[in-house]
Amino acid sequence: MEPKKEPLTESYFYILLCLYRHANHGYGIMQEAGELSGGRVRIGSGTMYGAVSNMMKKGWIAECDAEPEYGTAGGSRNTGVRKKLYVLTDTGRQALEAELVRLIEMLKSAEKIIGRPPELLLKK
Repeated sequence: MEPKKEPLTESYFYILLCLYRHANHGYGIMQEAGELSGGRVRIGSGTMYGAVSNMMKKGWIAECDAEPEYGTAGGSRNTGVRKKLYVLTDTGRQALEAELVRLIEMLKSAEKIIGRPPELLLKK
């Protein structure tokens, strides 16, 4: 019997989703999660970096090399600070896809009960 998989939290879901197509840094992930959710999900830095740490331990994401960024930081010339970039691993991709399957199955169950596709309940 396959071990029970716990559902992902919304924060974990959006972090993995943001990394599905491309590597990104923490602040970029936080911004993209807000955009993808229409502003409904806001991931704070404490949540973000705690989740990143946990997901790295699970092998879902990994750090990858980043190009240095040049510009001004705090009013002084930045000489090449590297932002940490994160990338989705195969295990992370599997975790996200398993969660998507779980969510789809839930929606199908709801449709059987309410008699119409749940997306029709969305207000436009």
